[in-house]
Amino acid sequence: MGAADDYQHHFEAEVSDHLQAVSGFCGARLLRREDGQEVMFTSITYFTGLDAVRAFAGASYEQAVVEQTARQVLSRWDERVSHHEVAIDLQLQPPEPPRSRTADTTSPSSA
Repeated sequence: MGAADDYQHHFEAEVSDHLQAVSGFCGARLLRREDGQEVMFTSITYFTGLDAVRAFAGASYEQAVVEQTARQVLSRWDERVSHHEVAIDLQLQPPEPPRSRTADTTSPSSA
């Protein structure tokens, strides 16, 4: 899986720096799926709007941005990308730390 690891490293080291320099960039995820002898990657990027997407991808923002370094290790890639608005964003929140409790050791008095 050497080429897959090379691409993942490229995304983490180079693509992430490029993305973080774009005003309006909000985050990215690189999904990895191993399927027999192949590895498929799906990148999901978050921007504040299409102006920020254009700042990253240029005027032809529906054409995939695949740098030369990535082209050398990927066997194929999508030429076109699609852009969507987030309709619902469900994310797990980290569990809250346990709160210290004081035990009530008093018992009700009978009258």
